[in-house]
Amino acid sequence: MSKEEIEFIGKQVKDMYGTFIGKVVGTITDIDGSVQTVGVDCGSEGLRQIAFEQLVVQGNFVIFIPRWRLQAQKLLREKGLTLRRIRALIDIVSENDDMKEDAELIHEKYKMKLLTLEESEKQIKEMLDHRLAELDSHLKSIRMLVFDAKLQHKSNEISDAKYESVKTQTVEIVECIEHEKAEIVNIQRRITDLSVENLERTENPKEQLHSAAVSYLGKVETPTTEPTKPVAPIQGQATTTPPESSPKPVAIGADGAEDSQDSDWLSRMSSQ
Repeated sequence: MSKEEIEFIGKQVKDMYGTFIGKVVGTITDIDGSVQTVGVDCGSEGLRQIAFEQLVVQGNFVIFIPRWRLQAQKLLREKGLTLRRIRALIDIVSENDDMKEDAELIHEKYKMKLLTLEESEKQIKEMLDHRLAELDSHLKSIRMLVFDAKLQHKSNEISDAKYESVKTQTVEIVECIEHEKAEIVNIQRRITDLSVENLERTENPKEQLHSAAVSYLGKVETPTTEPTKPVAPIQGQATTTPPESSPKPVAIGADGAEDSQDSDWLSRMSSQ
């Protein structure tokens, strides 16, 4: 066990969005001494065992990273790199016909990788949708709590100071929830954008050079969407056509590394 792994014992734990979870009370290690899980005292919820990979030491706190985020970032890195390699493979074949035989074997390897990632992607999307539903339920409970506090205040059951305290504390909770919802929506957008079609749009494909290579290697199938039915305009109302927004390139490097601009949680943690 490293010195850092020992030092975070006893520290307070909060999630990436500022919500306090509990305090680290100990660890469970493997036979080689590596940490498997971390025991966190969550008060009335009891002792919670959290995977060591989901915790990061940040100053005086230990930051909890939700599993959905780890799995989603892993998918983005692996799928982004796989698609880029397929694109590079097509480039190589289009420039050198002698490489076709070797390229076919490698291309099959990456096609199988994409099929595996598609199954993972489906599971992660379901996980993200489930988490968004949970967060919306939390927001609904908070609104009910605040409204009831307002009723108590209007009926002179609680003082002005108590009512203001309820509003202040619930605002902090809502901010944490909104931070998490925003990041989930951003992850969902990046997963949607990370397709062969969007990857080609964000670059400058050499379509004439690629046509022979694509016909030989075969295109990677992308999900088709049903055309939307046109909606008849309301009589007397002017119709406007919204400008098309160009898809943003996915912030993943050639080595699969995640771009840091979407991960501002460390700065938020440091400011608190």
